[in-house]
Amino acid sequence: QVQLVESGGGLVQAGGSLRLSCAASGRTFTRYAMGWFRQGPGKEREFVADINWSGGRTYYVDSVKGRFTISRDNAKNTVYLQMNSLKPEDTAVYYCAARDSMIPATIGNALSYGYWGQGTQVTVSS
Repeated sequence: QVQLVESGGGLVQAGGSLRLSCAASGRTFTRYAMGWFRQGPGKEREFVADINWSGGRTYYVDSVKGRFTISRDNAKNTVYLQMNSLKPEDTAVYYCAARDSMIPATIGNALSYGYWGQGTQVTVSS
């Protein structure tokens, strides 16, 4: 079992920045690749970013490339999502998720991620 707890959400003006954190506990953190997803009002859950176990490979949805950065600190069992140049359309509940690196998976497919946090609200005002 892996427990994930997100923090860092809030209200920010368009053009501003936020950094989300996701603290993991339970099984060995480095076994897992980590992802961020989001679900906006009236929308389906959407993949945002993924990072492999070492931090050496990252993936992003096109709409956040160049604005968001995913990173991880394995010594702290924490993954981050630095969000810059925020737009109103980034408003959503952001979820942290873990996928077992030992299992073949489709990066960005929510079904590949076996563990989820409770989510943190990000609201970007225009």
